[in-house]
Amino acid sequence: MKKFGIGKRVSRTEDIRFLRGKGQYIDDIAPKRAKHVVFFRSTIAHGKITHLNTEIAAQSPGIIKIYTEKTIKNKLKNCIDFQVVKNKDGTFGAAPVRPIITGTKINFSGEIIAAIVAETRQQALDALELIEMDVEEISPHIKTCTGGTQIHTQAPNNLAFQWAFGDEKRVNSAFDNARHKIKMDLIDNRVLVNPMETRGCFAEKVMGRLHFCFNGQGVWSARDELIVKLKLNKGDIKVTNPDVGGGFGMKAFTYPEYFIVAMACNDLNLAVKWISDRSEGILSDNAGRDLTTKAEAAFDESHKLIGIRIHSTSNLGAYNSAFGQKIQTELALKVLTGVYDIQTAYFSVDGVFTNTCPVDAYRGAGRPEAIYVIERLIDYSARVLGISGLELRKKNFISKEQFPYMSASGELYDVGDFHKVLARAEHEADIKTFDERKKLSHKNGKLRGLGLCYYIESILGDQNETTKIEFSSQEVVNLYVGTQSNGQGHETVFAQILHERTGIPFNLIRVIQGDSDLIPKGGGTGGSRSVTMQGNSINATADIMIKKFKTLAQELLEATEDEITFVDGDFQVKGTNRFVSLLELGKNSQLSNDTNYFVTEFENIVPGRSYPNGAHFAEIEIDLETGVTQCVKYTVVDDFGFLMNPKLAEGQVHGGVAQGLGQALYEKVVFDDDGQLLTGSFMDYAMPRADNIPEISFHSEPTPSTANAIGMKGCGEAGTVGALAAVTNAALDALWHLGVRKVDMPLTSERVYEYMTKTK
Repeated sequence: MKKFGIGKRVSRTEDIRFLRGKGQYIDDIAPKRAKHVVFFRSTIAHGKITHLNTEIAAQSPGIIKIYTEKTIKNKLKNCIDFQVVKNKDGTFGAAPVRPIITGTKINFSGEIIAAIVAETRQQALDALELIEMDVEEISPHIKTCTGGTQIHTQAPNNLAFQWAFGDEKRVNSAFDNARHKIKMDLIDNRVLVNPMETRGCFAEKVMGRLHFCFNGQGVWSARDELIVKLKLNKGDIKVTNPDVGGGFGMKAFTYPEYFIVAMACNDLNLAVKWISDRSEGILSDNAGRDLTTKAEAAFDESHKLIGIRIHSTSNLGAYNSAFGQKIQTELALKVLTGVYDIQTAYFSVDGVFTNTCPVDAYRGAGRPEAIYVIERLIDYSARVLGISGLELRKKNFISKEQFPYMSASGELYDVGDFHKVLARAEHEADIKTFDERKKLSHKNGKLRGLGLCYYIESILGDQNETTKIEFSSQEVVNLYVGTQSNGQGHETVFAQILHERTGIPFNLIRVIQGDSDLIPKGGGTGGSRSVTMQGNSINATADIMIKKFKTLAQELLEATEDEITFVDGDFQVKGTNRFVSLLELGKNSQLSNDTNYFVTEFENIVPGRSYPNGAHFAEIEIDLETGVTQCVKYTVVDDFGFLMNPKLAEGQVHGGVAQGLGQALYEKVVFDDDGQLLTGSFMDYAMPRADNIPEISFHSEPTPSTANAIGMKGCGEAGTVGALAAVTNAALDALWHLGVRKVDMPLTSERVYEYMTKTK
C-alpha cells in the first residue's frame, strides 16, 4: 500500500509554503518597477455622460497616461465577450455591446469610465479626484423583473431572453389530470463571491513579448481574447496564473481591467499592475444567483410525482457576462429534476437586464439554483400533502435498478444509489433523537427545525484535458496540467495520482500549471471538473509513458515483453531479482536528451460526465424573542465515487457548505432605489464568521462512476449545492406549526421575527 497514493488522507503539501508566507500571488510577484493603474468608475447606476475632462488630472504629479473610450481607439477592441442562449421562438437572446471603457452611457455603479496610469498608486488616486464629469442621470431599473426605464435598445422592456425547455402541452395535461397540485414562490438572493485574494493582474514586456499575469482559473481563454482585442499574433503573448487565493467561478472570466492593463503595457512599453481593493471588488466583480422562481409540482393519488412546471426570472445585471444567460437556463437544466424519476417537465426562464453589476457563475453555477428549487418544492409538497419529506423523496427516487438513467433534460446519470446514501445520512444525523433535541431547544426559548436536501450535480466544462510528464535534470519529475488550482489542493492530489500509477516518489513530483507557453492547451478549473478530468488524463498519460519505457527495460534486462511486469515503479523480470526502476530509466533518457522517452504528452477525453450526489441534514435554532437563526448541527453523506484524497474532499465540502450557509442565513446584496450599493463593505455585507458555522460532519457512501476510468465524481461545488435548501427547509420546519408557509433567504433575524409575529 502506497503511503501517498490515491485514497489516502495526505495533507496538502502546498500549505507549507502558504503558511510560511511563501505563496506567490499577484502582489508578491508583480515587477517592482511596475506602474500603477487606478480606475475612474461611475458613482451612479444609470445615465448619459455629457462632459468628461481628464486634462487637469493628466497634469498632476506622477501621471503617465489616462485612457478613455476615445484614447483607446486603434489600441484595443472595446468590447467584452459573452455567450447568449436561443429564445423559445428560435431567435437569440439580446446581445448589447459591453464596452471595456464606456464613454457615453453608464449602466451600473462601478462601470469603468477612465483608467489612470501613474508612478505610484497614491498619485493615481490623487489624479482620480481631478477628473471632471457631468452626467445626465436616468432613472435606474433595479428589480429582478421586466419593465422600468429601458437600458439597451436591443432589449425592449429590459427583456434579454425568453428561454424554455420541455413539452408544455404534455406538462399542462399532467397537471390537469393530477390529484394533487402544489405551487410555491422562491427567491434566490444575489450574493457576492468575496475570495480571500481580490482580483488583480500585471503586464510586462519580456524579450519583446507581452507577459500578462492574472489570478484566474485558467490562462487559455484569456490568451485567446487578448490576442483578438490587442490584435496580436499568438507568439507575441504569454499568459500565466500564479498562486490564486480563491476563485469560486467568479475568477473564471476576463474582465475589463485585464484588457486595459495589457493594453497599457503594450502601448507604453512599461510594466503595469492593478490590484483591486475590497470595496472595488464588491462593486465590479460579477455577482452570483439573483433570480425569482414560480415552482409547481403535480402528484397522483399515491403521491407519485407526475409533472413539474418551473418559471424563473433571472437578473443578468447591466450586461451579459461570459455565461450569464446560460447559467440559469442550460446549466440549471442539467439537474432540473434532481434525483427524482420524473420525465414530464417544463422549464422556462426570462432573463432581464438591470442597472446593477453583471451576474455570472458562483460556486455551482446553475446547479445550486436548480436543486434549491426542486428540493424546496418537494419538501413543501410533503408538508402540504401531510406526509414526511423522507417518505415523499424515497417514493420518487430514481431506483438503483434504473441506472444508467436518462433524465428529462437529457443527462445520462451513470450510477447512483440514493436510498443507500439517504439511509446512511439518517443514521449519521441521528434523526431518531431529533425530537429530544427539539424539546431541549424549546426549554431554552428556541424553536428547532430539521431540514433535508438530497442534491445531485453535473460536472461541467471540457471533457478533455492535457497532461505532460517530463523527467527533469533537477532530479524531479515535472507534471504539467491543464487545470488551475485556486486553493483546492491540486498539487497534492495530482502528485498522489501520478505516484499511485507510476511509483515515482511523491516528493519528487512537481506540479506545473498556469503557463500558456509551457502548457499550450488546457480546460482550466471550474464546474468541479479538475480532478476528474485531470486525474484521468494523468493516468492515461502515465500508461503511455510506462508502455514506452517498457521497451527500454526489455533491452536493459535482456528480456521479452511477456517476461517483464511493472510493479510499484519497477520493471521486473518474472521469477528473478532483476529489475530497473522507471525513475532510473527516466533520468537516463533525460541525460541522453532522448525526448522520445523523457517527455510524454497526451490529451485524454473522458467519455461521460459524472454526477455527484448526497444528502444534507441541517438543524437550525430560532430564538423566539429575537428571530436570530443559527445552524447548530450539520451532517453530510456524499457519493463522490472513489475518493482520491478524503481529507481534501472533506475540506471542499466544508468550504462549500459554509458558502451555502452564508447565503441561506446572512448574505444579500442590497441596492437603494437609485441603484447605489448599500452593502459595499464587510461592515454592511454579512459574511459568515467562524462562530456562525457548526461542526460539519462529513461521510462518504460511494458508488464509483462508470463514466471515467478511475470511478470518481467531482466534489468542489457539492457542499454549496446541498446547503441552500437544507437550511431553508429546516427553517420552514421550525416555523410551520406557527402557520408560516413561506421562508426566503437570507434568514436574517429581522425577516424571521417578522415571519413569527405575522402569524400571531
